[in-house]
Amino acid sequence: MTTLTSSEYFRLALGRCEALPAVRTGVVHPVKANVIEAVADAVGEQLIAPVLIGPAPRIRAAAREAGIDISPWEIVDTEHSHEAAAKAVSLAAAGELDALMKGSLHSDELLGEVVRADSGLRTERRISHAFVMHIESYPKPFIITDAAVNIAPDLMTKADIVQNAVNLWHVALNGIDEMPKVAVLAAVETVNPHMAATLDAAALSKMADRSQITGAIVDGPLAFDNAISAAAAKEKGIVSAVAGHADILLVPDIEAGNMLAKQLTFLGGADAAGIVLGARVPIILTSRADNLRARLLSCALAVLLAEARRTGRIK
Repeated sequence: MTTLTSSEYFRLALGRCEALPAVRTGVVHPVKANVIEAVADAVGEQLIAPVLIGPAPRIRAAAREAGIDISPWEIVDTEHSHEAAAKAVSLAAAGELDALMKGSLHSDELLGEVVRADSGLRTERRISHAFVMHIESYPKPFIITDAAVNIAPDLMTKADIVQNAVNLWHVALNGIDEMPKVAVLAAVETVNPHMAATLDAAALSKMADRSQITGAIVDGPLAFDNAISAAAAKEKGIVSAVAGHADILLVPDIEAGNMLAKQLTFLGGADAAGIVLGARVPIILTSRADNLRARLLSCALAVLLAEARRTGRIK
């Protein structure tokens, strides 16, 4: 398999959005200059049509600091960040927004409104976060999940996390009719009754066999080296369609996922585009540490997911 450079993958991903309309996106509490800059970058690539939701005076002050003219963009004035999150969710639930983007507020504040029983944005599945990552030492983009939302997911939550990631892969990464390979990670590649992650991995693999998880090949437990290195898997005698070729890495908990994703980003130079899945609209989560490619890739994922929902490819 030919390895793509980060720049090549970046242009390929954005190219998939060129024929699609910009997504009407509620940007929640964008009161810092760096958020306005990120919005302007996405607008420049025709990925989003922003609706800025938050205290209007602070939004305009952030725009002045960034040196960006926001007069063409709609502003919905709110008193504070909590009201901004609630208003954004209500607009999305009413069908007036097709995506949400986190601005200058904590992720918990926004997602807390999304997961409320009466939010209108919940679906049958648990919401989860996915990083779509690209690193030049691996021949294809891959997904790490969940590194930002579910702290210590149980078996059925992990099943939802996998299904959300599989749906994302089919929408955003699959160029031909095939199924992604999901590696359920643990510290070891054998089932150990004293290590819950290995028991969950074995159960998830069987759930995929019985169509409780669809659209993917799932195998585990697999240690990280066996999941991404065919040579490491062969050395340990692992016979698996997933080992060495993983498209999706399911981590055992948020701490493992967060550390893995940040290690790949800050030490390995990987690009990491973050998106929240499982709600009725995609939710773009960006960080101040994200580079331009990562921010735009997150928006591109939202465009592709919104189109898939509009056309009925995902629920």
